[in-house]
Amino acid sequence: MERIGILVVSYGSRDVAIIDTLSKSEIYDIEFYIADKQCNPFNLKITEKKGKHAVIPDLSIQKICNFAAKHKDKIRFGIVGSETPIINGIRDIIEKETKIPIICPTKRYAIESSKVSQRILLQKSCPQANPLFKIFDPNQMGQQPKNEFRDWVLELGGVKNIVIKPDRPGFGKGVGVGEEHFRTLEEAYTHFNSIYGRGGNEKVIVEEKIDGEESSFQAFCDGKHLAILPDTRDHKRAFDGDRGPNTGGMGSYKSQNELLPFILPLERDKEIEIVNEIFHEISGGQSNTNLLGIPFYVAFIHSSEGPKILEINSRPGDPEIQSILPIIDEDLADVFLKILDGELHSVKLKKMSSVVIYKVPPSYAGYVELFSKKVMMNEVDSSIHFSDFSKIPRIDAEKIRLYPGSIELREDGNYYSLKSRTICSVGIGDTIEDARNHSLLGIENIHGGALWFRKDIASREHINKCVDHMIQLRKK
Repeated sequence: MERIGILVVSYGSRDVAIIDTLSKSEIYDIEFYIADKQCNPFNLKITEKKGKHAVIPDLSIQKICNFAAKHKDKIRFGIVGSETPIINGIRDIIEKETKIPIICPTKRYAIESSKVSQRILLQKSCPQANPLFKIFDPNQMGQQPKNEFRDWVLELGGVKNIVIKPDRPGFGKGVGVGEEHFRTLEEAYTHFNSIYGRGGNEKVIVEEKIDGEESSFQAFCDGKHLAILPDTRDHKRAFDGDRGPNTGGMGSYKSQNELLPFILPLERDKEIEIVNEIFHEISGGQSNTNLLGIPFYVAFIHSSEGPKILEINSRPGDPEIQSILPIIDEDLADVFLKILDGELHSVKLKKMSSVVIYKVPPSYAGYVELFSKKVMMNEVDSSIHFSDFSKIPRIDAEKIRLYPGSIELREDGNYYSLKSRTICSVGIGDTIEDARNHSLLGIENIHGGALWFRKDIASREHINKCVDHMIQLRKK
């Protein structure tokens, strides 16, 4: 077996899932060089066998670059899946200073850095997928755009029909939705004003709220081709029934094939057509090696008028990519090498369903304030324990993955949750229900820290509700 070194910048569970999938290579003997935001127990364990592990709490690009430079003679390529380093130009810097090829978009093509730029791009490439929107720019409007704000809200049909978004990325948070985060024009303007002009020049988008059902579209890219992956469904809201604030994602699921249960083949074809239009616009219709990795993770919402785009991200989704990686039916290291060679046309997947569920700390999304009676207060900040399923009789360990995220190994030898999503359980099965049962089995074996989870992810009730909603929308 050929030995190759792979640099991975690890922020959380998404990156652990990438490392785990790479580690199962039957073609290459892989050494991992992991730059870790915290001392992730999975990453530490895998580098104890082969490779190097460095904890860089601020994920400083220069520190990561210095780490890579020390081992550049052994590293074949690097992977970055987290938004902040990509937006800050990690690929540009590491490739310039070390010559190690990095699989992620360059800074110029980190489209996630600006929601305003996204709306302008969509208006050029696929206006049919763009909601109605207005950009409020303090450099053009000044500091008191109240009249313009009021007139635009009324033009969209009132507060119930608007969404307020900051220009800068909010990692799934920071978006205000009419009738959920504000109900009156004054409340909406207060929310708007809390963002507008922040730091001197923060732009804000006020756009129409779309009634529909969401899907997440992802594709690997080698600069020439899009290797399109199955749709997944993200559960962005914190609490059961799609209530509460937006989060980084409480879980996700995919079905046995490329379609979600509530999406028709024609609607999937529309998604593919739209993303190809975006790809053509960004790439200039030519090969563009600035777009390596998963440069387009598109959040669609399927409405009565067809699919619209909520946002575009320039990296793999979290938790959406965890729904995909465990069921890839080819060597992931080979996939990445084909990306570098410009020869990736498609990616094979097993005909399996998958469900991802996160367990998170009580402080996450304000849970402890709203549900204090449900929190085991004596467990808050206690150590986390979870099972090695390969050692439990009668459990098919191949159908359960546990990927630690915002969790660290401390000097006492125990694991402790940090502030964000602690650990995700990935269940795999022939059907969504089977996969969900496996994911819940994983969740049940994660103890301590007063961790909680959303209980309706991929539930039959939630899926049926989505199916019924789309039936009604199509009638319109």
